[in-house]
Amino acid sequence: MEVVTLSVEMVLMLCLLALTIILFAFELLRVDVAAIVVMVLLGLGTLIPGITLIDAGEVFAGFSSNAVISVMAVMIIGAGLDKTGLMGQLAQLILNKGGKTEKRIIPLVSGTVAFISSFMQNIGAAALFLPVVSRISARTDIPMSRLLMPMGFCAILGGTGTMIGSSPLILLNDLIVSANDSLPAASRMDTFGLFSVTPIGLALVVAGIAYFVIAGRFVLPRRSGEEGTKSSRAADYFESVYGIKGELLEARVTDDSALVGKTVRQVENSDNAPNVLALYSGDVVKVPPDREEMIWVNTRLGLMGDRKQVEAWCLENDWEVKGEPDRFADVLNAQHGGVAEIVIPPGSSLIGKEIQDIKPRRNLGTNILQIYRTEQIIRHNFGAETLRAGDTLVVYASWKDLSKLQRTRGQDLVLATDVKYEALRTNKIRPAVACFATALLLFFITDSLAISLLTGAVGMILSGVLTIDEAYDAVSWQTVFLLASLIPLGMAVDRTGTAAWIAQEILEIIGDVPVWVLQVVIAGLATFFTLVMSNIGATVLLVPLAVNIAVDVGADPAVFALTVAISTSNSFLIPTHQVNALLMGPGGYQVADFMRAGGIMTMIFLAVSLVMLNLVF
Repeated sequence: MEVVTLSVEMVLMLCLLALTIILFAFELLRVDVAAIVVMVLLGLGTLIPGITLIDAGEVFAGFSSNAVISVMAVMIIGAGLDKTGLMGQLAQLILNKGGKTEKRIIPLVSGTVAFISSFMQNIGAAALFLPVVSRISARTDIPMSRLLMPMGFCAILGGTGTMIGSSPLILLNDLIVSANDSLPAASRMDTFGLFSVTPIGLALVVAGIAYFVIAGRFVLPRRSGEEGTKSSRAADYFESVYGIKGELLEARVTDDSALVGKTVRQVENSDNAPNVLALYSGDVVKVPPDREEMIWVNTRLGLMGDRKQVEAWCLENDWEVKGEPDRFADVLNAQHGGVAEIVIPPGSSLIGKEIQDIKPRRNLGTNILQIYRTEQIIRHNFGAETLRAGDTLVVYASWKDLSKLQRTRGQDLVLATDVKYEALRTNKIRPAVACFATALLLFFITDSLAISLLTGAVGMILSGVLTIDEAYDAVSWQTVFLLASLIPLGMAVDRTGTAAWIAQEILEIIGDVPVWVLQVVIAGLATFFTLVMSNIGATVLLVPLAVNIAVDVGADPAVFALTVAISTSNSFLIPTHQVNALLMGPGGYQVADFMRAGGIMTMIFLAVSLVMLNLVF
């Protein structure tokens, strides 16, 4: 084996690598800014006479790389599928089939998230299911902390299921092509196909789910979220200001009830009656129901109020409480609607009119819960109330109806609650699925990932699933710049011989050991680096190193490179991964929780991934 001698270029690259690790590990700059700084320093290195770190034309090559284009296209395709409501429908199906036990809910939710994460960014998959888990927690009384960590970990594990599931795997084939330029013909590597890693990813997901099903009761904390979601913070506000808890229950009218044949108005005007938000009768769901709607035996009603008070009222009036909304699961949830404030401004045409004449349920789609005036709070019998300037109407309504009010009745009322309604394009489900399927089919036929995925992304735009502006918004430009800025660093580490020199020094320190021990070392290094810096950065730095070590000992360099790309998903020990950071607040997690549950998961990941890598390849 030829001895690699340390050169001036290598010393400069080692200094740049050290700076990169320091910037990432200690978060002196935001990760994308740090990556751009490193790229600029690498570019400045091309201006030093007699020093060649990288060709000047390759400094910005990352922005046109297949990996960057593929990541952007995956984000757009994922946004298109979400925009049609397809992902939400899948989430609701899990909600309906999940049951009420941890051992059934965890496999269903985590397995579904893992599958979705195989084809879109894992942070997107986790964010999509965060409100679903919140809903399941409310329905089953299982703390969020018992459900969110398994879901988040499996979102990360699912990213190892395909070559487009995570940024390191998307990047890997480009790094392999780059590394081949400096390898002898006999050692050059073939790139990986879309589903080459699927057996490994599947084994990791199964191991992760089994771990939480078997050991979850011992390693998962049992506490409520500390920061909470936006919807829970809003609920706290309305409870503290108006005493409205916003609890939703479903009840069935029995044949013993004296209220059979009464109208919704008569029910709501009775003493201590809850607010009727929805009505199901004759296979028709009405949200909100008209106040003159009749109530019959077996009519289902969606009720809002203090749980104990609602249950007591239903018992008194012979209504059967069914618990959390079932018939109304699609329409009475935090994603569909909620409590909001509407202020009547001076000059409004509504001033002086009685509420019963306005018919807010029929004409505005709003269900009035309270009317707040400077000197009083009106909680019942709203119909005869005359609206005044400055009245604040506390209402329950769908975000869609509130958004429409904001657009069409802005001169008559002021919406004091921030409403971000996004209309789903359910009529575009077929084009979206067709675009996604076309992208996968093209990749099977052509083996060109970037072109295939970009075809699917452009198809989303041309078919009207997304507008071009929505496609731009779907792209995480921080990830794009991070990836594009670090690609030339990896090229320079390889071409200056720095990776070969580091590999030589590691082999001298380790000594003569079996190949599998070296693979364990590589996987351990990748796991450590991904905890202190981005998984993209760890992949860029370690793939050239792993390839050189494999060539020196006569191992398969492609397997060692894949070991790095897989192991950079081993991010469970501390909450530095984006998914773990996202879940910390809603789950009320502490770093110690991740160290306890994530420490065992880290060892399981290493064992399963290394065994599967050697079995499959």
